[in-house]
Amino acid sequence: MSTQLVIVEDDDRVRTALRLAMEDEGYHVTEAGEAEAALLHLRDFGAPNVMIIDLMLGAMDGFTCIREIRRDHDVPIIVVSARDDTHDVVAALEAGADDFVTKPFEVKEITARMRALRRRSARTAELGRGAPADVILDGDPHHRVILSPERGTVRCNGAELHLTVTEFRMLCELAENPSRVLSRQILLERIWDRGFFGDERIVDVHLRRLRTKIERDPSDPRIIITVRGLGYRLDAQP
Repeated sequence: MSTQLVIVEDDDRVRTALRLAMEDEGYHVTEAGEAEAALLHLRDFGAPNVMIIDLMLGAMDGFTCIREIRRDHDVPIIVVSARDDTHDVVAALEAGADDFVTKPFEVKEITARMRALRRRSARTAELGRGAPADVILDGDPHHRVILSPERGTVRCNGAELHLTVTEFRMLCELAENPSRVLSRQILLERIWDRGFFGDERIVDVHLRRLRTKIERDPSDPRIIITVRGLGYRLDAQP
């Protein structure tokens, strides 16, 4: 079965170029010229395997579109945008995007990042092999958080938390190295599968989002600890 891709882009030329390139890569592509059309497609047909979303779309912008998608889906999302201000990059990642590409771009860069994202998703599906059935991240009876690599889930008090592919891989990477500090560069190399993004902010933003989902108090994290100047460390709370 071919990989399902939805492209949300209001520029016809850019959308067509992306569609042709991604079809050459073997994707089955659905196009949407506005955010509302993309959300209707997800409602009617379910989430695709991956999405490419522009930020400047019209009535509903890309930030809002991503947040709406993240209410119910953990589909990998790559943002493409001419808006390259630091605030916009961070805001897109905080909204739930997995990666950010600035326009103008080479189509081969998009296809390379898509291949990396597919490999990341495939590795996520394989994470459970040889891993413990459950990792208790927080044993507090009122906030019991359990990572289950074999099932690809994280649960809090029995309810499954909705983590993106990137967030789940990051959590598993930290859990595989308990009490060991992992630098931002190591996390970039292991999770994003490449070094050319060149911006460690992407790690910090995804860690902040992850903390809002698993920590009792994200402003005072106990599970994922920041080691100033070095990186991050996972300290399970039995």
